[in-house]
Amino acid sequence: MHRRTATLLALAASLALVPATGAAAAPTGRLLVTLEPGDAGAPVGRAAAGSLVTRAEGRLAGTRVPQLGLVTVRPEAGTSLATLARRLRAQPGVARVQPEQRAELRAVPNDPALVTQEPASGAPAGTPVQWWAQRQGLFAAWDVPQALDATVAVIDTGIDASHPEFAGRITSAVDLDQTPGRGPATVDETGHGTHVASMACAAAGNGIGIAGAGYGCKLVVVKTDLSDSSVAASIVQATDAGADAINMSFGTDGSTPVATAVKDAIQYAYDRDVVLVAAAADAPTDQQGYPSDVLQPTGTGGDLAEGLGLSVTAANVADQRASFAGFGSQVSLAAYGAWNAGGGGPRGLLGAFPGATTELDTGTLNPPTSACNCRTSFKGDSRFAYVQGTSMASPIVAATAAMVRRLNPDLSAAAIIRLLKETSRRAPGTRWEPNLGWGILDAGAAVNAARLIDRRAPATKVKVSTPRSSRLTLRLVGVDAAPPGVVASGIRSFDVYRSIDGRKVKRVARTSRRTLRLSVRRGPRYAFWAVATDRAGNREAAPARPDARIRLRRLG
Repeated sequence: MHRRTATLLALAASLALVPATGAAAAPTGRLLVTLEPGDAGAPVGRAAAGSLVTRAEGRLAGTRVPQLGLVTVRPEAGTSLATLARRLRAQPGVARVQPEQRAELRAVPNDPALVTQEPASGAPAGTPVQWWAQRQGLFAAWDVPQALDATVAVIDTGIDASHPEFAGRITSAVDLDQTPGRGPATVDETGHGTHVASMACAAAGNGIGIAGAGYGCKLVVVKTDLSDSSVAASIVQATDAGADAINMSFGTDGSTPVATAVKDAIQYAYDRDVVLVAAAADAPTDQQGYPSDVLQPTGTGGDLAEGLGLSVTAANVADQRASFAGFGSQVSLAAYGAWNAGGGGPRGLLGAFPGATTELDTGTLNPPTSACNCRTSFKGDSRFAYVQGTSMASPIVAATAAMVRRLNPDLSAAAIIRLLKETSRRAPGTRWEPNLGWGILDAGAAVNAARLIDRRAPATKVKVSTPRSSRLTLRLVGVDAAPPGVVASGIRSFDVYRSIDGRKVKRVARTSRRTLRLSVRRGPRYAFWAVATDRAGNREAAPARPDARIRLRRLG
């Protein structure tokens, strides 16, 4: 397991906190009306604007911005907002009409680590204890509420389920650790699993400790003894429990091949569109060991399309690879896992820790290690610790992957893996490089990019009006829906098909219009279908049955 807890060194700039977690905008009951410029490009005067609005049975209300041709309009009593909007759009000189909304002040989560000055010597003034959250774009990701209902599976040493950071977070806890004397999955004798789980899903906004990268995402906890059979079973159990992403902060030295059973389990999860994330080595080596080297095999790190998951190395506060972290072609990207750059600074990233004394506290791990000296009291609570490692970096990536998965369920695991690589923050002009892979995670960029990826096909129906001449009017009723929070690209075109008297179906038109007129004759039975394609290239599946049928017995 990657559990390095050596002293961290420091360098940093102060961080300005920005608000997060916005609510849906509320309508004001007014319209924003943009008027075309008057003669010689001059803004339309108040009197002329008022006259135009009055003709539509509205009245000026709210702010006017002449430089933009903007007036704010409210309907008169007895006139609906929709009716007023329709009348205004019909007025000459009106360029645009939109409903007005009112934003709300954003709320910074009240977790004290986000705003409390880091007390370690060497941390610059203005540096919060949880300095890594804003720098990885998490505040921007948290501002998309559809992304916050994610589920992360943590395969590790269990979790202290009594910790307040996990209250109401744990949806499933499975014990696959056959070590004699070990407790259930809700007990963490080591301390590693509790800290890792908090990096991913510590409850945000609860006024305690830290905010996890997934803003308090749901947790599937699987306790493992790290044997091949236990790891394979853990991956399958986590997948079947509904995880959006699986975090694995453990590994081998890469000197022996991975068991086929583990590879099969990884493929099982990948085939079900679960995003797998593993910590790279906690040593400066180009051999990351499994599961990292299965998720990102040797030589594939620089290929956006290669890999079954993400192998994550650790970056420090100076945006460099941490001195203890793995590098090379088995690395996908980086996330913050340490402060160590320069002199002083905190000993690691602050996270939740079990209330009881752990093997990390005492150094009684197998094999034996030095006591971590990592436990700390934060705001009077001793159930926290500063720990550094790639183990701390990978759950931040896993939580981000889960948020992307939850926001846009139409994205495959392969698409999400590629998206997180593409949106990572890196030096201008660089692509993949061996120290940080595709760069340092930018959760906000990843979530915002996912909002704009439309992978859902539109749906269309044909409606036929009774003809009164030899011309038949078809109305194409199409909807390009998208998951909540995802921006639909909109319908680009319709392909219209026709069959006469049950004969071969032929395409009769490709159009972007919503109505189509076709020549018809008396007697035959007509059947019509429509297939829509949106601007993202998603094409509707051809319907099994006609959308509309009509038999023309007489015309005129």
